[in-house]
Parts: sequence; structure tokens; C-alpha cells
Amino acid sequence: MIELYSHRDSLIHRMDARAKLVLTLAFIVCLNLLPSHAWAIYILFLSLVVSMMLLSKLRTGLVLKRSLIALPFALAALPLIFTGSPPMASLTLFGGFLLKFSLPGTERFAAIVVRSWISVQIAVLLAITTRFDDLMTALRQLKVPLLFVSIITLMWRYLFVILDEVTRMLRARSSRSASAPTGLRSGGSLSWRARVTGGMAGSLFLRALERSDRVYAAMLSRGYGTEIPVNHNRPLSDADRRILWFGSVLLLVLTLFGMLIGGRP
Repeated sequence: MIELYSHRDSLIHRMDARAKLVLTLAFIVCLNLLPSHAWAIYILFLSLVVSMMLLSKLRTGLVLKRSLIALPFALAALPLIFTGSPPMASLTLFGGFLLKFSLPGTERFAAIVVRSWISVQIAVLLAITTRFDDLMTALRQLKVPLLFVSIITLMWRYLFVILDEVTRMLRARSSRSASAPTGLRSGGSLSWRARVTGGMAGSLFLRALERSDRVYAAMLSRGYGTEIPVNHNRPLSDADRRILWFGSVLLLVLTLFGMLIGGRP
């Protein structure tokens, strides 16, 4: 199984997983409570993320590259540009086409993209600086329902089993396909490729169901239960408590300040 965790000897890595998890969730909630036009506070939240990257001794490019996964999902808010409230503006495109858009809607869309991007950055930073098993243990120590933790654990473990199935299917398809000479199109028409892809997706779904039954039976035969062994009595250290309180107060102050400066209609 591939681990997102990247070991470094840093303060962020040494922090208790419970403190990091609580601060990460608080960071995301506070960031998304800000008004759309609190851009100065967005910059401060981004500065916090960059500061934690530097403290964790990670390459900022690694976190930034992985955080780009948020951008395609943020495009779901694209209609806000054209359906937002007045005032409206217009832009002349090539061919004399006139494009009308809402200024408040454009600002809201930009705010959603920025908030999503920063939120994913802090989540990626949490995953890189904390082992997956420690995160699941922290969830149980924070009294998250056992069923929810078990679903996350099995989903993460089983994801790599599905990837292994996909790799085998692609290898089998390649071994049964002839290659065209260089410069010529191979693989048939677009509709043919769509049918092949659809068939592979259906086959993968059936294989995943069968594989899940076999994996679950193997887990039961090895004594699998639903409970994750957790040391519930291990308290937070004084350093972790101080970081938790300081981080919570800082996020609260930034959120209140952002609501004050962004309170215009």
C-alpha cells in the first residue's frame, strides 16, 4: 500500500495526531466561514499553510501540486459568474461575441476556488505529516463513531486493491493489442474506445465486488473485528496542549477579523 506520509524530523511531524486533526478541521471551518471579499484574510490563511510547510521541512511544491486536485471540483461553482446578482459587466470576445457576467458572482466564484485550494493544502499537509494509522487512532480517541472510522479505514485499504486490479486489466489489454506504426492512429475510432472503456469499467465493478467478498472472508478468518486497538488513556502533552490552544485562538481571531472587514454588502 502506498503511503502519503513523508517522514521528517520536524515539530509538525512530532505533534500528536489529535491536535493536528482538530486544528486542521478548525482551519477549514474558519476559512469557509469568511465572507467572499475578505481577501486579506485569505492571504493570512495561506501564509499560515506556507509557514507550516516550512516548519515541517517539506518541499512546498509537493503540497501545492497535490492541492491542485481541488480545482476541477471548484469548477462546479462556475455558473455563479453568469447567474450572480447585479451589477453586470460585459466582455467582447473574438468574433464580436458579447459575454455578460456578474461582478459579485465572479467574486464569489474566485473566493470558492481560493478557499477550496487552501483547504486542500492544509488537508494534504495533514496527510503528509501524519501516518494513516495514527489518524485513525486519533479519530477513535476523539470519540468519532466506530462505524465511520471503519469505513474510512477499509475504503483506504481497499483503494489500492482496486488500483491493482486496474493495473492488471490494462496490462492484459496491452498484451492483446497490436501497435500501429509510428505516426498512425491505433486503437480504433472514438466510439470503439468508448465501448471498450465502458466494458472495462463494468468488468472492474464486478471484479471489485468479488474481490471485496474474498478480502472480507480472509479478514474474518484471521480474526478481524470492528474495533481498532486504541490507547484511550494517553493524554496530550503540555506542548501539544499549548499549540492546540494557541492555534484555536489564532484561527478564531482571524475569522472574527475577516467577518468585520468583509462585512460590507
